[in-house]
Amino acid sequence: MAAMRKALLRRLVGLASLRAVSTSSMGTLPKRVKIVEVGPRDGLQNEKNIVSTPVKIRLIDMLSEAGLSVIEATSFVSPKWVPQMGDHTEVLKGIQKFPGINYPVLTPNLKGFEAAVAAGAKEVAIFGAASELFTKKNINCSIEESFQRFDAILKAARSANISVRGYVSCALGCPYEGKISPAKVAEEVPLAALAVHCHDTYGQALANTLMALQMGVSVVDSSVAGLGGCPYAQGASGNLATEDLVYMLEGLGIHTGVNLQKLLEAGNFICQALNRKTSSKVAQATCKL
Repeated sequence: MAAMRKALLRRLVGLASLRAVSTSSMGTLPKRVKIVEVGPRDGLQNEKNIVSTPVKIRLIDMLSEAGLSVIEATSFVSPKWVPQMGDHTEVLKGIQKFPGINYPVLTPNLKGFEAAVAAGAKEVAIFGAASELFTKKNINCSIEESFQRFDAILKAARSANISVRGYVSCALGCPYEGKISPAKVAEEVPLAALAVHCHDTYGQALANTLMALQMGVSVVDSSVAGLGGCPYAQGASGNLATEDLVYMLEGLGIHTGVNLQKLLEAGNFICQALNRKTSSKVAQATCKL
C-alpha cells in the first residue's frame, strides 16, 4: 500500500508539473482535443497473423465505450494487398454504432469507396503521400495518378453526402526518400482542418504531437496500445499510443472525453488477443502498480 501511495503521489506531482508548464513556457494549447483512434485499421493492418473478425468488432466496441468520438474501423483495400483487412464488410456491419461516434474507413479507389458505402460507411478516408517512392510502394501509382483516383472518390462522395478525410503520409520525412521539402507538403487549408498523425519510430511521437498542439492543431491520431506500422516500410514502428496521449492531455488539463481506465482495458484486450506486450508506457506503468 505504501508503494502504491508513493506511485500515486508521483503521478499527481507529474500532472501538476505538466499543468504548470502548460501555463508558462509553452504556447497556447487547445482546451479540447479530438482523438482519432486508428488502432483497428492502422494498428492491425501490419499484424502477420490474421485477427479474427469477432476480436476486431469487440475491440471497436470497447473503444466506443471508452468515449473515443472517431474510430477508424477498417480499410476497403484488396485482400491481395492487405489480407488483414479482408473482412472489412463484416467488421463495419458487425460493430455497434454508438450515437455521436464516427467510424471512418479507408478507401484507396472508387471500387473500395463503393464497397464501403454499400457496407454502411458514412465517412471515408483517402491516403496519399508527399513522397513519390512511398506513394508507389503504398498504393502502386504516382502522386499525380493518386490525385486522379482521389478526384473520382471526392465526386462520388459529394453526390452521396459522404464525409472525406485526407491523409498526406511522409509529411515530415520518408523511410525511402529521407527528408521531404516543406514546399512539397504545404497545403492552403485552415488550421482547424489539420490533424497530426505520428509514428513512434524514434520515440518522439508524443513530443512531436505536443509541438503540433502548441502550433494550434487540435485533432490527433493515435492507436490503442501503440499498435501499428506500415506494411510497406521496413522498420516503421507503431503509432503514438492512445493511452499515453490521453494521459498527457489529462495532465495538461485538456479535455478529450475519453475514459482512460476503459481505454486501458481495450488495450489489454487486444494485446492478449495478439499475444504481445503493449507499447503504451502508461499501460506498462499501470500494470506494475
